[in-house]
Amino acid sequence: MQGQLNTPLDDLGLAQAAAAAQVLAGLAPAVLLTSDLSRARDTAQALEDATGQQALVDPRLRELHLGSWQGLTGEEAAAQHPEEHAAWRAGKDVVRGGGETYRDAAERSVACLDDHLGDLGAGQTLVAVTHGGTARATIGLLLELPDIHWGRLAPLGNACWSVLVEAEWGWRLERHNADAGPITAPLTPGAQPL
Repeated sequence: MQGQLNTPLDDLGLAQAAAAAQVLAGLAPAVLLTSDLSRARDTAQALEDATGQQALVDPRLRELHLGSWQGLTGEEAAAQHPEEHAAWRAGKDVVRGGGETYRDAAERSVACLDDHLGDLGAGQTLVAVTHGGTARATIGLLLELPDIHWGRLAPLGNACWSVLVEAEWGWRLERHNADAGPITAPLTPGAQPL
């Protein structure tokens, strides 16, 4: 929920972000992007501290906006918006509470990434700090999966990441929901982690 995403990280969250930053700093990101919501900014700050690089703040990396669903529990959303809730539970990408769809979030996030991917040289890495639902939708769009299948990808856990590499034939998901364990080199020769 956006309200929760725009609150500072607690001590556990800060520790998770610091551990993740130590691993991700090993990728030597050439470009660091972050959502403007405070939880993402706090996470990006740990990576800024580990790399000495400043993150570019972009609201297009925000979590999916749920309109009047914002801040509701699942039970409350079902009671207040029964048809939308039933369609969403059935796997349909519906506008919830007058907000946006997963496709909407994916398109704005991918536009943000596209604006910066051209800044990378051969073998360079871009790291984007975003939110679980937006990350899942972005990955689904980059992998050219049908929207109905995006829900098969788990949303990212706290301080977890995915690694995508770009090849001539498109994007490949190399890691998903990784934590502070070491990242090995991409499996695709000549590919660039994202």
